[in-house]
Amino acid sequence: MAIYLLALLIGIIAGLRSMTAPAAVSWTAHLGYLNLEGSWLAFLGYAWTPYILSLAAIGEMIADQLPTTPSRKMPGPFGARIVSGVLCGAALGIPSGAWIGGLVAGAIGAVLGTLGGYEFRARLAKALGRDRPAALIEDAVAVVAAILIMGAL
Repeated sequence: MAIYLLALLIGIIAGLRSMTAPAAVSWTAHLGYLNLEGSWLAFLGYAWTPYILSLAAIGEMIADQLPTTPSRKMPGPFGARIVSGVLCGAALGIPSGAWIGGLVAGAIGAVLGTLGGYEFRARLAKALGRDRPAALIEDAVAVVAAILIMGAL
Protein backbone atom coordinates (compact mmCIF):
# COMPACT_ATOMS: atom_id res chain seq x y z
CA MET A 1 0.00 0.00 0.00
CA ALA A 2 2.89 2.38 0.76
CA ILE A 3 4.19 2.01 -2.77
CA TYR A 4 0.89 3.32 -4.16
CA LEU A 5 1.07 6.34 -1.89
CA LEU A 6 4.64 7.04 -3.00
CA ALA A 7 3.60 6.61 -6.65
CA LEU A 8 0.72 9.05 -6.11
CA LEU A 9 3.08 11.54 -4.48
CA ILE A 10 5.72 11.33 -7.22
CA GLY A 11 2.87 11.81 -9.69
CA ILE A 12 1.95 15.02 -7.88
CA ILE A 13 5.55 16.17 -8.30
CA ALA A 14 5.30 15.35 -12.02
CA GLY A 15 2.22 17.56 -12.10
CA LEU A 16 4.19 20.42 -10.57
CA ARG A 17 7.32 19.98 -12.68
CA SER A 18 7.19 17.30 -15.37
CA MET A 19 10.95 16.68 -15.49
CA THR A 20 11.76 16.89 -11.77
CA ALA A 21 9.96 13.65 -10.97
CA PRO A 22 11.76 11.53 -13.61
CA ALA A 23 15.09 13.10 -12.65
CA ALA A 24 14.53 12.09 -9.01
CA VAL A 25 13.43 8.57 -9.96
CA SER A 26 16.41 8.24 -12.28
CA TRP A 27 18.90 9.29 -9.61
CA THR A 28 17.31 6.84 -7.18
CA ALA A 29 17.63 4.00 -9.71
CA HIS A 30 21.14 5.02 -10.75
CA LEU A 31 22.33 5.06 -7.12
CA GLY A 32 20.90 1.57 -6.58
CA TYR A 33 17.98 2.41 -4.29
CA LEU A 34 15.37 1.48 -6.90
CA ASN A 35 15.94 -1.75 -8.81
CA LEU A 36 14.69 -1.41 -12.38
CA GLU A 37 17.11 -3.94 -13.93
CA GLY A 38 15.54 -6.07 -16.61
CA SER A 39 12.39 -3.95 -16.74
CA TRP A 40 11.04 -1.73 -19.48
CA LEU A 41 12.15 1.27 -17.39
CA ALA A 42 15.71 0.06 -16.78
CA PHE A 43 17.01 2.99 -18.84
CA LEU A 44 16.17 5.29 -15.91
CA GLY A 45 19.10 3.79 -14.00
CA TYR A 46 21.64 3.99 -16.83
CA ALA A 47 24.81 6.02 -16.27
CA TRP A 48 23.87 9.14 -18.25
CA THR A 49 20.11 9.20 -17.74
CA PRO A 50 20.01 11.05 -14.39
CA TYR A 51 22.32 13.75 -15.74
CA ILE A 52 20.26 14.23 -18.89
CA LEU A 53 16.99 14.33 -16.94
CA SER A 54 18.48 16.73 -14.38
CA LEU A 55 19.48 19.10 -17.18
CA ALA A 56 15.96 18.80 -18.60
CA ALA A 57 14.50 19.58 -15.15
CA ILE A 58 16.70 22.67 -14.81
CA GLY A 59 15.75 23.73 -18.33
CA GLU A 60 12.08 23.32 -17.48
CA MET A 61 12.47 25.52 -14.40
CA ILE A 62 14.16 28.21 -16.48
CA ALA A 63 11.58 27.97 -19.28
CA ASP A 64 8.80 28.26 -16.72
CA GLN A 65 9.97 31.80 -16.01
CA LEU A 66 9.47 32.92 -19.62
CA PRO A 67 6.33 34.87 -20.48
CA THR A 68 5.76 32.76 -23.61
CA THR A 69 5.57 29.45 -21.72
CA PRO A 70 2.10 27.94 -22.16
CA SER A 71 -0.14 27.12 -19.23
CA ARG A 72 0.35 23.70 -17.68
CA LYS A 73 -3.39 23.17 -18.24
CA MET A 74 -3.01 23.28 -22.04
CA PRO A 75 -3.27 19.83 -23.66
CA GLY A 76 0.45 19.45 -24.51
CA PRO A 77 1.92 20.38 -21.12
CA PHE A 78 -0.91 18.61 -19.27
CA GLY A 79 -0.32 15.44 -21.28
CA ALA A 80 3.44 15.59 -20.68
CA ARG A 81 2.84 15.80 -16.93
CA ILE A 82 0.54 12.78 -17.03
CA VAL A 83 3.07 10.76 -19.04
CA SER A 84 5.77 11.74 -16.56
CA GLY A 85 3.58 10.71 -13.62
CA VAL A 86 2.71 7.41 -15.32
CA LEU A 87 6.36 6.53 -15.94
CA CYS A 88 7.50 7.54 -12.47
CA GLY A 89 4.63 5.77 -10.72
CA ALA A 90 5.23 2.61 -12.75
CA ALA A 91 8.95 2.74 -11.91
CA LEU A 92 8.20 2.84 -8.19
CA GLY A 93 5.89 -0.16 -8.54
CA ILE A 94 8.23 -2.35 -10.59
CA PRO A 95 10.33 -3.84 -7.75
CA SER A 96 7.22 -5.11 -5.95
CA GLY A 97 5.46 -6.24 -9.14
CA ALA A 98 2.87 -3.51 -8.77
CA TRP A 99 3.83 -1.43 -11.75
CA ILE A 100 0.27 -1.19 -13.11
CA GLY A 101 -1.04 0.12 -9.80
CA GLY A 102 1.92 2.47 -9.58
CA LEU A 103 1.21 3.64 -13.11
CA VAL A 104 -2.42 4.44 -12.25
CA ALA A 105 -1.47 6.15 -8.97
CA GLY A 106 1.19 8.20 -10.78
CA ALA A 107 -1.34 9.31 -13.40
CA ILE A 108 -3.86 10.35 -10.74
CA GLY A 109 -1.13 12.19 -8.86
CA ALA A 110 -0.05 14.01 -12.02
CA VAL A 111 -3.59 15.28 -12.61
CA LEU A 112 -3.86 16.38 -8.96
CA GLY A 113 -0.44 18.01 -9.07
CA THR A 114 -1.13 19.82 -12.33
CA LEU A 115 -4.46 21.29 -11.27
CA GLY A 116 -3.57 21.78 -7.61
CA GLY A 117 -0.18 23.26 -8.47
CA TYR A 118 -1.81 25.72 -10.84
CA GLU A 119 -4.22 26.90 -8.14
CA PHE A 120 -1.50 27.01 -5.47
CA ARG A 121 0.82 29.07 -7.65
CA ALA A 122 -1.93 31.44 -8.79
CA ARG A 123 -2.98 32.14 -5.20
CA LEU A 124 0.60 32.47 -4.01
CA ALA A 125 1.44 34.85 -6.88
CA LYS A 126 -1.60 36.95 -6.01
CA ALA A 127 -0.60 37.05 -2.34
CA LEU A 128 2.99 37.96 -3.19
CA GLY A 129 2.00 40.41 -5.93
CA ARG A 130 4.27 38.71 -8.50
CA ASP A 131 4.53 35.36 -10.21
CA ARG A 132 8.30 34.86 -10.15
CA PRO A 133 8.62 34.32 -6.37
CA ALA A 134 5.66 31.93 -6.51
CA ALA A 135 7.33 30.00 -9.34
CA LEU A 136 10.59 29.75 -7.41
CA ILE A 137 8.75 28.52 -4.33
CA GLU A 138 6.97 25.92 -6.47
CA ASP A 139 10.35 24.82 -7.88
CA ALA A 140 11.76 24.42 -4.37
CA VAL A 141 8.71 22.50 -3.16
CA ALA A 142 8.94 20.12 -6.13
CA VAL A 143 12.66 19.43 -5.64
CA VAL A 144 12.54 18.99 -1.86
CA ALA A 145 9.39 16.86 -2.00
CA ALA A 146 10.88 14.66 -4.74
CA ILE A 147 13.98 14.07 -2.62
CA LEU A 148 11.85 13.20 0.41
CA ILE A 149 9.63 10.84 -1.58
CA MET A 150 12.60 9.03 -3.08
CA GLY A 151 14.22 8.89 0.35
CA ALA A 152 11.16 7.08 1.66
CA LEU A 153 11.95 4.12 -0.62
